[in-house]
Amino acid sequence: MSGILDIPQAIEQSKLFSGISRDYLRMIAAISKVSRYNFGDVIIEQGATSSELYIIAAGEVDIQVDQSLIGDPMAAGLVRIATLRRGETFGEIAIIDDGIRSATATSGQSDTHLVSISRDALLNLCQEYPKLGYLLMRNMAINLATTLRNRTTEFQLRELLSM
Repeated sequence: MSGILDIPQAIEQSKLFSGISRDYLRMIAAISKVSRYNFGDVIIEQGATSSELYIIAAGEVDIQVDQSLIGDPMAAGLVRIATLRRGETFGEIAIIDDGIRSATATSGQSDTHLVSISRDALLNLCQEYPKLGYLLMRNMAINLATTLRNRTTEFQLRELLSM
């Protein structure tokens, strides 16, 4: 599978790895794994423990949450809150806290390719190369702040429009 995909290039497409040298990207690629998913395949489940970060190399991933967590406590089933595409990442929080997953991720298209990086391997690499660790954590903070800001604005607009 990795012969089909240039893993360093797939990693480099992600904002999470912006400003990180090609040498570091090769090191990250060496600890990465590529997986292929068909439409509807579950990648991670809400509430499960997992310790991987994912980068979308091709295809789409739908992020879904249990309806009871975002509205009617009597509602059942998953509702899509985002669709992620090539170059986008998910699972970053697991790198920070190794906690449970806050959403379910499913493949939104057939032939979706994901690069996954394990928390332990990535943190070991960051410990060995502190500059890489700094750049990665800085980028992660920027990405999480941007996502939070965008989601907050989106929720505020929904609330205003429902009045």
